[in-house]
Amino acid sequence: MTTRERIVEEALTLFSIQGYQGTSVKNIADKVGIKDSSLYKHFSSKKEIFDTIVQEMSVRMEEMSRAFGLPDEKNLAEAAILYGTITIDQLLGLSRQIFLFYLKDEFASRFRRMLAIEQYRNREIYEVYRGIFMNAAITYQTALFGEMIQRGIFNGHDPEAMAVNFYAPIFFLLNKYDQEPQKEAEALQALERQIREFARIYQGTGK
Repeated sequence: MTTRERIVEEALTLFSIQGYQGTSVKNIADKVGIKDSSLYKHFSSKKEIFDTIVQEMSVRMEEMSRAFGLPDEKNLAEAAILYGTITIDQLLGLSRQIFLFYLKDEFASRFRRMLAIEQYRNREIYEVYRGIFMNAAITYQTALFGEMIQRGIFNGHDPEAMAVNFYAPIFFLLNKYDQEPQKEAEALQALERQIREFARIYQGTGK
């Protein structure tokens, strides 16, 4: 791991524990084992470190999507066909993988905690948190569910309400079990009940 990568890793750990505002450049440098002046050779400011962490998370999310075989978010027709033809068990398996990525992946879980901690103290960080974990998810799922309604895959008239009905309980479960890794099985059972109930309510005759 390069010094630059170590700076990002240690900063993310500190931000996820102490918050962004509660962490100084000196705190980060001390964790890495370098002087403040050496850290500034890699990053011009703490804000640049934060921005790099956000960019790295974006890359990791894209890699996760490719690894799990998720359709391109820009191709709603392809996504609608995929989700309209897979079995409920396949959907459950995919949902578990994505859920566990955000719950247990070391980078993703620290990233989420960092944003959750700091959202009340820093408006810009709140916007990042809202954008990634609320707006982006609901916007995409609204468009996807709208496409699925048009294709007769889902019953329903309000795709945005459907998106909230699908996503909100999952987001709740992530927060509920965030600090209780020993209850992973319980979390996955709750996730399965949510997915099955959603499918029962909205599954159309086209599936």
